[in-house]
Amino acid sequence: MLNIKPFGMCTSMANPKVAAATAKSFGVLTPQPCMPEIPAPWIPGSPTVMLNNMPTLSNSCKCMCVFAGIINIIVPGEFTQMVA
Repeated sequence: MLNIKPFGMCTSMANPKVAAATAKSFGVLTPQPCMPEIPAPWIPGSPTVMLNNMPTLSNSCKCMCVFAGIINIIVPGEFTQMVA
């Protein structure tokens, strides 16, 4: 919740809230608000541009959610610095 705020609707049956809502709806997939749980850092990160001793992120970086989702950057927000 610090760097990745909830967004959209989760449809992964690996998410206990989605599984419970779907079971309650007699098997009809029932998406629930996305509350990503991120156990690992973003990959790959930029090896050449650091911010607070951490690799910066570009639109090629991805982050995995424990519920089998993939989070990626669509608009990196920085257009004046080339991140390799």
